[in-house]
Amino acid sequence: MKKADIGVALYVLSAVVMLIVPITSTMLDVLLALNISIAFTVLFTAMFAKEVLDMSFYPTILLFTTLFRIALNVSSTRLILTTGNPGNVVTTFGQFVGAGDLVVGVVIFVILLIVQFVVINKGSERVAEVTARFTLDAMPGKQMAIDADLNTGAIDDAEAKRRREKLQDESSFFGSMDGAVKYVKGDAAAGLIITGINIVGGIVTGMLRQGMDIGAAADKYLILTIGDGLVSQIPSLLISLATGVLVTKGSKEADFGTVLVSQLFGMPKVLYMVGAVLAFLGIVTPLNPLIFVIMGAVFIICGRIIANTIEVAQIEAETDTMEESADEIRKPENVNSLLQVDPIELEFGYGIIPLADVNQGGDLLDRVVMIRRQIALELGTVVPIIRLRDNIQLNPNQYIIKIKGIQVSEGEILFDHYMAMNPGFVEEEISGIPTFEPSFHLPAIWITEGQRERAESVGYTVVDPPSIIATHLTEIIRQYLADLLTRQDIQNLVNNVKETNPSLVEELVPKLLGLGDVQKVLQNLLKEGISVRDLVTIFETLADHAPTTRDTDILTEYVRQSLKRAISNKYFPLNETTSVVTLDPALEQEIMGSVKQTEQGAYLTLDPDKTKSIMASVETEVGKLEKLGKNPIIITSPIVRMYFKRLTEDYYKDLVVVSYNEIDSNVELQSVGMVTA
Repeated sequence: MKKADIGVALYVLSAVVMLIVPITSTMLDVLLALNISIAFTVLFTAMFAKEVLDMSFYPTILLFTTLFRIALNVSSTRLILTTGNPGNVVTTFGQFVGAGDLVVGVVIFVILLIVQFVVINKGSERVAEVTARFTLDAMPGKQMAIDADLNTGAIDDAEAKRRREKLQDESSFFGSMDGAVKYVKGDAAAGLIITGINIVGGIVTGMLRQGMDIGAAADKYLILTIGDGLVSQIPSLLISLATGVLVTKGSKEADFGTVLVSQLFGMPKVLYMVGAVLAFLGIVTPLNPLIFVIMGAVFIICGRIIANTIEVAQIEAETDTMEESADEIRKPENVNSLLQVDPIELEFGYGIIPLADVNQGGDLLDRVVMIRRQIALELGTVVPIIRLRDNIQLNPNQYIIKIKGIQVSEGEILFDHYMAMNPGFVEEEISGIPTFEPSFHLPAIWITEGQRERAESVGYTVVDPPSIIATHLTEIIRQYLADLLTRQDIQNLVNNVKETNPSLVEELVPKLLGLGDVQKVLQNLLKEGISVRDLVTIFETLADHAPTTRDTDILTEYVRQSLKRAISNKYFPLNETTSVVTLDPALEQEIMGSVKQTEQGAYLTLDPDKTKSIMASVETEVGKLEKLGKNPIIITSPIVRMYFKRLTEDYYKDLVVVSYNEIDSNVELQSVGMVTA
């Protein structure tokens, strides 16, 4: 055991022992002195702690010190009633603090009780209760603020984790303090009851056992009882004061003494006014002019000294700023920071800044947080940090989206307008500014706030500017998510699976496949919008087939077949017949005949005219599905699927190509055409 652990254990054990075993008056003196020293230590530590979490174990400290004081009360009571000699400390407090006068001692003791009960304890209890309530209510907002800072790049993941842990610790601390303050209140009440028992028991003991009359017994035992009460209530008062200081300090990092003095005496004009008032009272009123005029002069002089100090500090600050600027210009440029490329960036003109500024009511940061959460749930991978930046080189209402530093899309909005889109069945037209929806390039119009209700009533789909940007950003992230998936991301995903399925991970990585191979398989899935959230199924499939082939394209097809329930649920609604297009078996044979295998993988060697003919047929058949309002889906045999997808992806990015083995048995399909050569 550590020495600190032994010391705490002995402290608590001594309290328990004192409740049972009598101690000598000398030992009581030592323990009372220790109790007073601990009380002062707690008070000064609470005053000068930088933040409340520096004393996160304060509720436990309250419990231990309360138990120790009660044990001292019991021991001193035992000595008072049995020997009439509770030791030097109790006797001195009774005689010295009460100035040798019984009445004065009683009055001082009552005043201390009133101060502790009515002022400090009651106030500390109320502040602790309110602070705990507001701390718990503010947690969701503080957590969202941390997420917003993380997404804007103001803090990194480590700092965000540290802030979340600090937030949890603060909520736990103030929740515990709300209950721990009751220890202090109960301690004061127990001290009052013990004092009453001491008075009655002392008088009865003096009269019955020592043959004193009631006056002599009262005179002797009242002094000892008051001394005992004072020597326990003063440390209790210090602990109560420390509790009040700690709960009123809040969670701000602050040096108690420096901040208190600077806030109270930091304004020269206030000191001038106070000094003038004191001098005026000393001269005009019958108050002692020597005291008030001198004190007023002291305040005025202090005000002038502080004013000079502030002026000097301002000059030094300006000088330091100028020197720092000069040093910044002179020092060699650190180009390392310029080499870093953000995975995702959203840059916007100054006209869009209010949408991203929380102080102006903007919620774009919150929407970015929700985008990352939504894609994580939908596709099963973590989206990198999305950087939001204003760019004065852009048009005021323009925004651009960059992937790995390269612009991939852009859009333009009207800040005080709404975008209205015709779903296809609206007959009544509304006047507005023609435009195109940036995510899917659908025709739309910009309308004003006054036209919004009318547009919605006739069937238009109306969206606000933040939703337009968020939707556009979401679609771009989905489109490029496979490119954003790094080996480090794969390692993080592998580590997550390893926590619950260690044997599976040990079998697969790196014995059968490396991180790069797993990365390629997951990238292939994400390119076609297939969720990789069910990593256990994916890894088990890879572990089953990796011993026979390391071709990541073929492994991807095996994984897709294992995920057929998820694929069927994505493309084929339950209890509904889905219209699809099939592939001519002869064309499938021709495609497979043109596949060439190399060490770098397989590729197609189709004649360009044949490819053109196939694409024309695809266009015709897909057009049939679009006329029916259906998603363009083509069904192929398993061995052909990936080659046909490669053949068509440059021409039809939204075309869904699914093999028969990827369709659940309860799915109902209806073929409306066949792709031929």
